Amino acid sequence: MAPAFEPLAASAATKTAKYSIIAAPEHLAMEVAQAEHRIQLVNFWRIPAGSRVLEIGCGQGTCTAVLAEAVGPEGRVEAVDPGPPDYGTPYTLAQAQAHISAGPVGGRVAWHAAEPTEFLARNADERWDFAVMAHCIWYFASPETLAAMLSALRGRVDALLVAEYALTATEKAAVPHVLAAIARASLVAHNKASEENIRCLLSPGSIKCAAQAGGWNLDRECVVVPGQGLLDGHWETSTVKSKAFMEEVDAHIHDSVVEAMLRSSRDAVIGALAALDGKKARTMDVWVARFD
Repeated sequence: MAPAFEPLAASAATKTAKYSIIAAPEHLAMEVAQAEHRIQLVNFWRIPAGSRVLEIGCGQGTCTAVLAEAVGPEGRVEAVDPGPPDYGTPYTLAQAQAHISAGPVGGRVAWHAAEPTEFLARNADERWDFAVMAHCIWYFASPETLAAMLSALRGRVDALLVAEYALTATEKAAVPHVLAAIARASLVAHNKASEENIRCLLSPGSIKCAAQAGGWNLDRECVVVPGQGLLDGHWETSTVKSKAFMEEVDAHIHDSVVEAMLRSSRDAVIGALAALDGKKARTMDVWVARFD
């Protein structure tokens, strides 16, 4: 009999946040908000204790720590990310992952610096209960990358668990984040050398179509409205509003029509932020889904 699912309590957010930060008490509130968000995701996905989880695009391990808490001492999380060890700020992938490994849930996590499809090919005999893609799909190089990943996972896991930004804004203050994501993705589409974190802007509808083509059936889905403590919308709008955005346009875009489109996209973000009367942009809605 499969183990019963026990939801993680919101109070677990502070504990798992401490697993995933190194020594920055001033960042604790920010990390707690990130952990609270991921607890919402894990509870929707209904991951029971004792599960074996493959996490695609684990990054610095914010979701990894929550997954490790959910699976308990008898569970296992295989966390895969192709990013270089020195990627990330204020702490790199290597620093953050080492911190989690040294903590209370470290024994439940195995880190793998690899392209996910290559990792699957090298471990052809491995099977997992769940594959998790939490806020990683926009990092993929192309829609074809997602399609290849979804096809490679079919038959290797019992369920596919996905969370990505929904490109909708239930809260008016999240509209700038939606516009910023589109602006950033548009620039990266015309500058393939960019290392920004929005490389392939895929909507929930596009992800569902790719999953269906890969043989996955949608079990359930919902939209989560992030709390004010989740600052991703503020960070993303700030990068588009900055001078660096237009400097990147000037350096890499040589088509006047594309340049005008990108400049106007940035102006739309600035205008939407001005409508907030000095308040920070909220983070846009998040789409959460489970496929079998």
